[in-house]
Amino acid sequence: MRVPAWMRENTKVQIATRVAIAAALGMAALVSAEAMIRARLSDSIVNIPLRFYARPVVLERGADLDRDRVESSLQRMGYEKVTSNEVQIGQYKVDSRQLIIGRRAFRISDQLDPGGLVRIRVGYGDRISDIRTNDGLRINSVALEPEVVRSVHEQSYEDRIPISLENTPRHLLDAVIAIEDQRFFNHNGLDPRRVLGATLANVRARRIVQGASTITQQLAKNLYLSPKRSLSRKLREVAMARMLELRYEKRKILESYLNEVYLGQEGALAIHGVGRASQFFFGKDVSQLTIAESAMLAGIIRGPSLYSPFRNPDAAKARRNLVLDRMLALDLITDQQHQSARDMPLGLRTKGRLARSGRYFVDYVVDQLTSGIVRGAKQRGHSVFTTLDMELQLSAERAVRDGLAELERYYPRLTSDSSPLQAALVALDPRTGDILAMVGGRDYGRSQFNRAVLAHRQPGSSFKPIVALAALTHGNQDRSDGEQVFTLATILEDKPLSVQTPAGPWEPDNYDGRFRGPVTLREAIEGSLNVPFARLGMAVGPDKIVATAGALGIRNDLNPVLSLALGSSEVTPLELTAAYNVIAAGGYRATLNSILGVLDRDGRLVGRQDRDGEQVFDPAEAYLITSALRGAVERGTGSSLRSLGFRGPVAAKSGTTNNFRDAWFIGYTPTLTVGVWVGFDDARRMGISGSRAALPIFGQLLVDARGTYGDEEFPVPYGLEVVNVERETGLLGGPGCRGETEVFLRGTAPETSCSAGRWTTRRYYSGDLSLSNTPIAPLLRELERRETRSFH
Repeated sequence: MRVPAWMRENTKVQIATRVAIAAALGMAALVSAEAMIRARLSDSIVNIPLRFYARPVVLERGADLDRDRVESSLQRMGYEKVTSNEVQIGQYKVDSRQLIIGRRAFRISDQLDPGGLVRIRVGYGDRISDIRTNDGLRINSVALEPEVVRSVHEQSYEDRIPISLENTPRHLLDAVIAIEDQRFFNHNGLDPRRVLGATLANVRARRIVQGASTITQQLAKNLYLSPKRSLSRKLREVAMARMLELRYEKRKILESYLNEVYLGQEGALAIHGVGRASQFFFGKDVSQLTIAESAMLAGIIRGPSLYSPFRNPDAAKARRNLVLDRMLALDLITDQQHQSARDMPLGLRTKGRLARSGRYFVDYVVDQLTSGIVRGAKQRGHSVFTTLDMELQLSAERAVRDGLAELERYYPRLTSDSSPLQAALVALDPRTGDILAMVGGRDYGRSQFNRAVLAHRQPGSSFKPIVALAALTHGNQDRSDGEQVFTLATILEDKPLSVQTPAGPWEPDNYDGRFRGPVTLREAIEGSLNVPFARLGMAVGPDKIVATAGALGIRNDLNPVLSLALGSSEVTPLELTAAYNVIAAGGYRATLNSILGVLDRDGRLVGRQDRDGEQVFDPAEAYLITSALRGAVERGTGSSLRSLGFRGPVAAKSGTTNNFRDAWFIGYTPTLTVGVWVGFDDARRMGISGSRAALPIFGQLLVDARGTYGDEEFPVPYGLEVVNVERETGLLGGPGCRGETEVFLRGTAPETSCSAGRWTTRRYYSGDLSLSNTPIAPLLRELERRETRSFH
């Protein structure tokens, strides 16, 4: 049967239309595929995580050597302790007189520190007397390689350090090509000879014993395709390999392959690229690899798990030697190089402990970067140097873990699987405002909520130093304005109090339900007495307290009500610790800082936080609070701190809310401020005070960080005087009445004697050093030293 002409013409039109549509779709697919290839290949070259570093350990001539800290840091980074005088790279030796470190090279962004041997001589009192390089050059300081706290990737858990072919040794390129794709520079993405050879080998063995994929095909598969084997995936792999060869030159494809190839696993992080792998396996930069090490990396490519030298050293060595044999057969190395490399041990670095610390802190830093505090810094491949002190961070996490476990052991009722007891800890440097350690909870894996920064809780009695500061700076410079002048010797009544408020009567009570009658402001702080502080808050006024808290850096909205004096408004642990940090710094409020600097891939500084601050209180005013808080440790609610082993100077205050839901302990030395909070996320009652729940965590960290006797004494500012006063009346001590030593702002001490008549002798220091165990003793010694210096 003949088909009519009109039908034949219609069929031709349909076929032509279909062909045109298919061609258009094919062209669109090609354009789309090419665009994807460009984007993914470019992305693979710069697909580097944002890397966060702890502050490096710096050893300086003239400084004290903390051997435990240095050794701990070296061991975490995988350095091996040796006894031989021949210290190699990645090793260290320590004795009573010197420390020798074989510093490994490390790369930060595109900048390389070549490392090398350094000798640190130690003199009297463990003070560093001399630092020299291996060639005898004397230097003033040396930094250990910084510890990586965390690598943050936007899309995956991949870790890599990018390399360029210019900085890659030739023998590494030869090793990879020899074992993976001998005709790489001669084919166009597909190697027919290799396909035929692999097919015959697999048919003979009746299993897959040889692969046929070229380096270009492997790169295409790694970048764009799933690892699942299928005919359609293989066809796409071949097509994309051809596109890569058409679009890019061979050297760019090889460089991308070396940056992309998977070479192992470090915990949850996948090791991609020879740059990161050379550090992971050998502890050195890729530019420093030997022929044997290059051969081993090339051999791992086929099976990172099977040929892992950490897991299967024998298989890894056999595979390395196979690569060396191939290199010799292709005349890429000499007979001597071949034999020497085969005789070499694997030379693996000692595996360090994978960093699991500081994860709450890194989350905080990421938020700082995202918020724009450091502009232009949240970019892939950037290196973020943080203020984190890794040794202190580890001690903080250990103190929180041990402290909570001890509480649950003594108080089983606190144990809960659904909502466990939590804690937060912040450690700051009062001199700089640097955040040295941060713990946001007991288990980051279970809860990423950062309680140190985000939990708003009532501070209770730990807020009282702020109230006292508001009082002690309130009109105390001028007696003529009629306002009451408050001092640490001011008498406050500790007796029942009832005040009518819009919410009903307010009747504060002391924690033990007792009333002590007249007490001094110092005694009220040391004993954490609520009723005297309620009276003090009423006299000062809630608005003044709010203003003082704001000057200390508390930005949370505080409710200006009478109960504010007892810590009824909410703050975060970071806020309250930062407020104490201002007092520790003598009234200087430094900007809280978590980032030392951010470097881009080229090693350029692209961001840092401003290091500014403001003197918000007179140092003498801040010292009054320090003196009172030292008394709280010696005689008051913080006295059990001494039983934990710390004997050095410290000022601290406990805090407990009136319903026992929140427990605090916050304090400081001249160089460290630490705040601890303990409680439940659902704010249920603990029934334990801050001195019982939070103080042991504080104490353990303090001993770990500053030793038994601390580091230095609190500096004594000018503008103070010390006089004897009668505690019961607050008047000057005199004949016939008992006086106790107290510190005052100059011009604010009482002028009337407790005895008959006027007491006219003003004493700006005391020669009585029998009070050596009191908080006043250091001040007495300093004032006497000044008086003697002035006399001479």
